[in-house]
Amino acid sequence: MRRRPAAGRPPKLDDAQVEQVRAALEQGAQAHGFEADLWTLERVGTVVERVAGVVLSRASVWRLLTGRLGWSLQRPERRAVERNESEIARWIAHEWPRIKRGP
Repeated sequence: MRRRPAAGRPPKLDDAQVEQVRAALEQGAQAHGFEADLWTLERVGTVVERVAGVVLSRASVWRLLTGRLGWSLQRPERRAVERNESEIARWIAHEWPRIKRGP
């Protein structure tokens, strides 16, 4: 039995380009001029185009991130910037039991 070459279209990015993209993404989104340090498929696609000169569809960007780079989807927790953990703990310890008991 002889081994066959992989069927289908060859990837647009070679291994060296994928490593360049990985290094660029690890710098963070703000290092590439985006306001928030949050990656979206569109932003990653823009960075891939800048770094490797290759335009990828959203689906191809997803396959690059999950398949070749081994990254996964992670969503930031939605919390208020003004959140005060010590005040919340105080409220839970003192106010909540009083409210729960009733007058």
